[in-house]
Amino acid sequence: MKFLVINGVNLNLTGKREQSVYGTATLSDINAKIAAYCKTNSDEVAFYQSNIEGELVNCLHTAFLEKSYDAIVFNAGAFTHYSYALRDAIAAIDIPVAEVHMSNVHAREEFRHSSVLSEVCKGVVCGFGASSYIAAIVGLKGAL
Repeated sequence: MKFLVINGVNLNLTGKREQSVYGTATLSDINAKIAAYCKTNSDEVAFYQSNIEGELVNCLHTAFLEKSYDAIVFNAGAFTHYSYALRDAIAAIDIPVAEVHMSNVHAREEFRHSSVLSEVCKGVVCGFGASSYIAAIVGLKGAL
């Protein structure tokens, strides 16, 4: 399978910000771990990160229009809680999307408990740190 891993707002600072929540591994470290896992399982993976909502929407649209991926693993960061633009972009495409969070959002601040993306995603994984991405890949492979 071919996966696209999309990371949203502030995730470029992973490993540097709120280390007690997100750990010390950088986004590059996490991407390398995901790439190694995919290679071991004969899967392909590409990565994208942006802090700009519209660029994330464009990435989802491009993946759909070019039919270049079998599934998407998406950590939208704080956009998860209020971006109807991202929600509508996910709903508009026929590529299965797994919503991912490294932290357990349900054990954090109240505003993080709700997601406007979940109802249009194939599944949600949270709370397992960088391994949340791998769990989402495993889940997507099993569900497709």
